[in-house]
Amino acid sequence: MSIWKKPVTIGLGLDTPPNTLGAHLGLRITEVGPDYLRGTLPVDTRTFQPYGRLHGGASCVLAEELGSVAAYLCVAPGDGAVVGLDINANHIRPPTSGLVIGTARPLHIGRATQVWEIRIVDEQDRLVCISRLTLSTIAADRAKPVG
Repeated sequence: MSIWKKPVTIGLGLDTPPNTLGAHLGLRITEVGPDYLRGTLPVDTRTFQPYGRLHGGASCVLAEELGSVAAYLCVAPGDGAVVGLDINANHIRPPTSGLVIGTARPLHIGRATQVWEIRIVDEQDRLVCISRLTLSTIAADRAKPVG
């Protein structure tokens, strides 16, 4: 059974919007399951830290994007918007090339808050980062998109 309260189709509203950090870094949402959202981020010069490894902040960008989009999909149209409250990330392994794959799954979906776990792995399915994202649901009129 699906947890989504909005229609979900890759390529129809789930693409990373242009002129955003995720788009600049090459982040892509690649899969939607009944209770998870998956996406990728390249490990390249856009996402390196000075030693040629994936920057921890880039992992946080992937985690925040996946968790935020997933949380947005769990709020019925007209019931509000979601904004981040807290993100935690433990960096386990520093990849130096390829892609990292993030999967966001809910730990709690409430009326006022949501908590998501985002597991990021490399292309060999080795854990790169584990993150937890807490979001708040606010009135829709308090969250106006840029543009």
